[in-house]
Amino acid sequence: AAAAIVMPYGAFARAAEMKRYDIEALGRQFGTSFEQTAHRLTTLQKPGSERVPFFFIRVDPAGNVSKRLDGAGFPFARHGGGCPLWTVHTAFRTPREIVTQWLELPDGQRFFSIARTVTAGGGGFGAPRVERTIALVCAAEHAVRLIYADATPAVPTPIGVTCRLCHRMECTARSAPPIGRQILADDIRKTSAPFGFTNG
Repeated sequence: AAAAIVMPYGAFARAAEMKRYDIEALGRQFGTSFEQTAHRLTTLQKPGSERVPFFFIRVDPAGNVSKRLDGAGFPFARHGGGCPLWTVHTAFRTPREIVTQWLELPDGQRFFSIARTVTAGGGGFGAPRVERTIALVCAAEHAVRLIYADATPAVPTPIGVTCRLCHRMECTARSAPPIGRQILADDIRKTSAPFGFTNG
């Protein structure tokens, strides 16, 4: 409710299109934080005044999800770890910088991701602070409306929902075989993948 007062639907929706979904620019205009602005962007689906549908997620460095809002049909894992190749997990290396990425799922679906860290807590000497990453994701067909896509080469990173649901044989980041597959004992063949697994 507070967000709707500070960022009224009509004014915010128009500004989002004019600024091409520049989250930081919108935050300056409405006096809101990066997270508040990103969250508000997920709510712009009023019939007749729809804007880009986004998936929103907030994670900590351990991969724990503390907020998730799905408006883009992005198939995020509800159990098990997410894909480490998605920059939502690596944005901690460049605090406060926006990291963009094209994503491609095993079934061919493509998405565009925007991620940046935010800080919670603090406020005084010795007060604990927590770094989290906020990510917004939209379907690839909407990315042309985002200012971030202009400077991001359209070369998608192949990711999976989670290792247990991903069948990419040569993934260097794999931590477990897909469900129903067994790890192969292989001391001779060397590949980029940490291990091989049966074909089913």
